Amino acid sequence: MKKVYITTALTCILILAVFVSCLRLMNLTGGKDHLTIGFIYDNDESTPYTYNFSLAKDALEKEYGEKVDILTCSNVLDDEMEEPLRELAGQGCDIIFFNGYSELVMKLAPEYPDTQFCQTSYMDMNGVSVPANYHTFKGEAYQARYVSGIAAGMKIRQMIDDGLIAEDQAIMGFVAAFPTSEVISGYTAFLLGARSVVPQTVMRVTYTHTWSSYALEKSAEQNLIGDGCVIISQHTDTIGPAIACEEADENGGSVYFIGWGQSMSEVAPASSLVTSRICWEPYVLSAASAVMANKTIESVVSGKIHGNDISAGFEEDWVEMDDLNLQAAAPGTQKAMDTAIEKFKKGDGSFVFKGSYTAADPENPADTIDLSGGYIENENTSYPLFRYILIDIITIVDA
Repeated sequence: MKKVYITTALTCILILAVFVSCLRLMNLTGGKDHLTIGFIYDNDESTPYTYNFSLAKDALEKEYGEKVDILTCSNVLDDEMEEPLRELAGQGCDIIFFNGYSELVMKLAPEYPDTQFCQTSYMDMNGVSVPANYHTFKGEAYQARYVSGIAAGMKIRQMIDDGLIAEDQAIMGFVAAFPTSEVISGYTAFLLGARSVVPQTVMRVTYTHTWSSYALEKSAEQNLIGDGCVIISQHTDTIGPAIACEEADENGGSVYFIGWGQSMSEVAPASSLVTSRICWEPYVLSAASAVMANKTIESVVSGKIHGNDISAGFEEDWVEMDDLNLQAAAPGTQKAMDTAIEKFKKGDGSFVFKGSYTAADPENPADTIDLSGGYIENENTSYPLFRYILIDIITIVDA
């Protein structure tokens, strides 16, 4: 009888040991039941760009509830990134998301191997060796910019047909922060979308040389309106350009605005046509779920994988169009936009940077590109690389 008891006890101990081992294995491979997540913003949520990025934080809170603790740092300049980065990593963040352009993130990531660092891409990542816990990502903005350009072109066509402007007055404006390839790629795609509807359309671009200045952006917009621009968009961070368009409309002008990042329908209800934006939520949610499941981020996130860098467009809902103003938009605009979006969803973006155009690098005018054969954006990296100015079609004007 004692032998039976001993055998039974040994069997129970063996089963318990196996059970504990399984639990340990599950903990290693099955992941976590709670995450601490950090966000570092270059501005605060009152600016359209940061507000749009913060929607990903809201999506995490909605998806995971009490399973996540979220810590945020706002108004962090690129050269001031180190202190908040170390602070969040030191507080045990499992994953941190950044919308700034600092190289410090990549450099400091190896010091915190238990934290995943995910930064919106800020340079060509093709072939760049990065730490295993450092990742970059960005929606393929040129797709949304092109579609918003179609909405602008439809409105210009309506204005021409209604006799409000002549064909040689098909002039768009763009308030830009800096002459980076990201900005140039976006406004070029915007113009080419408009030219797919009205081939005579040209554009004037003004740089503010800052990402966020209400006064400078609004002033630049007012100057573009004074130069005859009838539809204007932006790649800056405040509502200044939208306000300038709305005030022009109130004063009897016919100037329309295409938003970027955040809907401008509330601040510019009469002049706002449509808004395009990068959707950060799909990446952020998927990256958090990867860390939760103890998997590599790139094995979970759906998109174009370039090493530790990922991009995607309409096909993965990484870009979208918001708030088409049916009171101001031209008839047929939604259908025209949907037709282009369907092409993008099928993986075809080759038609955007293509046509009888010659463009020059603004830093080296001797460096030109012929677009008759086309140019593929985001082919090997999430950061936009088209940096050429369309000759005789895009004009850079002083602020």
